[in-house]
Amino acid sequence: MNAIEIHDLHKGFEGFSLKDISFSVPQGTVMGFVGENGAGKSTTIKCMLNLLKKEYGEILLFGKDIVEYELAIKNDIGVVFDELHVPETLNATQLDKFMKRVFKTWDSNYYFERLTQFKVPKRKKVKELSRGMRMKLSIALALSHHPKLLILDEPTSGLDPIIRDEILDLFLAFMQDETHSILFSSHITSDLEKIADYITFIHNGEILFSESKDVLLYDYGIFKGTNEEISELPEQAIIQKREGTFGLEVLVLKNEISEAFTVERPTIEDIMLFFVKGSVQP
Repeated sequence: MNAIEIHDLHKGFEGFSLKDISFSVPQGTVMGFVGENGAGKSTTIKCMLNLLKKEYGEILLFGKDIVEYELAIKNDIGVVFDELHVPETLNATQLDKFMKRVFKTWDSNYYFERLTQFKVPKRKKVKELSRGMRMKLSIALALSHHPKLLILDEPTSGLDPIIRDEILDLFLAFMQDETHSILFSSHITSDLEKIADYITFIHNGEILFSESKDVLLYDYGIFKGTNEEISELPEQAIIQKREGTFGLEVLVLKNEISEAFTVERPTIEDIMLFFVKGSVQP
């Protein structure tokens, strides 16, 4: 079963559009949703949550259409945006009373346990909290009605490495339940290398690839060499080429070349750059 299925999603604006977006997130997995700022990550997520009305395409969460079954579906979703969208004059204790009215499954005991765990002040107003504390509060709010799916839009952006690491540990703990799933939108690819099972890369409103992280990091390699050396590579091994600092670089499938060719292991960021700036032309 897929926690998320998107088929041929289109949403247009002046000067930008999502172009037939399609990908799926299998239940029990973490999907890293990557792309530069303005690529369409947040627009896709807002369409998924029916905060923006799609023009056409299909969005299924837990196998159900988000428009037709919106209220039922949203009770099983936790959402974390890059900003905390609650009244800033409220404190964490007051937010508990508010959330009880929103979610039937709201668990106050669990919520206050998370606040204690995250060291979030219970009586300090939201506007007085640091960015890191706001993000931890946002995550506590997202988790405390026991969702099956977390949708995260740049939750670690602008945070220092220690806080980011703490937050990634929280998401890994959430994934201990095999029925749980996460869509994790971020441009910090090192975070996704730690937590994601799959990577979907969006660029200028189009999906360039949606692939297992292990395939990307272990089956792909980077070969660097001269034109003559690269001409000896089997054609079926070449995925993308680009100009490197000291010559040509080629993204290759390692199992399609002999051990005579020395390749480097790529990062997710390396692979993104190949797809954006590279070419499959000889």
